[in-house]
Amino acid sequence: MEDLTQEEWAEQLANDDNAVVLDVRTDGEVAEGVIPNAIHIDIYKGQGFIYALEELDKSKNYYVYCRSGNRSGQACNIMEQLGFENAYNLEGGIMEWAGDIVDFE
Repeated sequence: MEDLTQEEWAEQLANDDNAVVLDVRTDGEVAEGVIPNAIHIDIYKGQGFIYALEELDKSKNYYVYCRSGNRSGQACNIMEQLGFENAYNLEGGIMEWAGDIVDFE
């Protein structure tokens, strides 16, 4: 797992052809908008969160965020334990995100 600043995360994401953006916030938070192309798996789903992660392609690079960077850090640690090699936590979360925010599809 790697904590990236807002700038590092955005720049690395923009140049990564193997990237997946992962939002680990609650349904209510996601309804307020997401970073474009994000997939959503609520970390508070407990074992359901683990099951959903296990369905993901471990060869991809995951750019993980939440509201403030706390839950996404926990999610990255869980992903690492499950065998994901590249999980990047967005420091400061979506609260400090200066990029685009779109409605969740």
